Amino acid sequence: MLPVALTIAGSDPIGGAGIQADLKTFHQFGVYGEAVITLLTVQNTVRVSRVDCIPAELVLAQLEAVLEDIPPQAAKTGALGNREIVEAVAAAAAGFRFPLVVDPVMISKHGQPLISEDATAALRKLLLPRAILICPNLPEAQQLTGIAVHTLDDMRTAAKCLCEMGAKAALVKGGHLHESAVDVLFDGQDWREFTAPHFDTPHTHGTGCTLSAGITAELARGAPIDVAVARAKTYTTQAIRSNPGLGHGAGPLNHHAATGLKAGAK
Repeated sequence: MLPVALTIAGSDPIGGAGIQADLKTFHQFGVYGEAVITLLTVQNTVRVSRVDCIPAELVLAQLEAVLEDIPPQAAKTGALGNREIVEAVAAAAAGFRFPLVVDPVMISKHGQPLISEDATAALRKLLLPRAILICPNLPEAQQLTGIAVHTLDDMRTAAKCLCEMGAKAALVKGGHLHESAVDVLFDGQDWREFTAPHFDTPHTHGTGCTLSAGITAELARGAPIDVAVARAKTYTTQAIRSNPGLGHGAGPLNHHAATGLKAGAK
């Protein structure tokens, strides 16, 4: 049976991030993608001018329709927008029989907030404990933990803190580091680091969405977390390296990049 992966996230009309990036990534990894939309944005590569949240009851109705008919083997969250949506998704996640990856999308590439303060508190308290993996970047890790996160040691401290807060595993992403893109994974017991070159390019729009979608796709295919992270990291690195150079600002990745997987590989 074809593996199924679900994204619960916001929409990006230029297709570089959000549900559009997630669905493209799911396709590249050979899984069937489903999408529950949480918010709509008006944005391009140079600006975000509007963010409108979908009513929480409509988000929940979408999710219930998906689960009723084609339940996924894994799911991820992206931008959730407000407290009501976080609470609705967290309540539903209590009954999930599949792993949930939480990508705590808080700020757009252009600095536009994509989640309210009370929603961040709800995410920390209600959704984080439902996550098999939470994968924040450095500013998100700092906002969730209250710890200053600027170095590799800080990343390890933040990852451990996120697991102590309830996540089964934490991947703190170091794309904001200048020397190299090092991600730190902690599963409550063991540590792993994933290193890739740091590319001097503005075309990194949707990097976090792409990485978390790749991880989710691999979990849907039955891979363990560390293998899922490694494969998603390789794909995301290639997608940045081969970006198509679109737009006048922070352009999208190349979601046509090869995953390096053979058909049927687990």
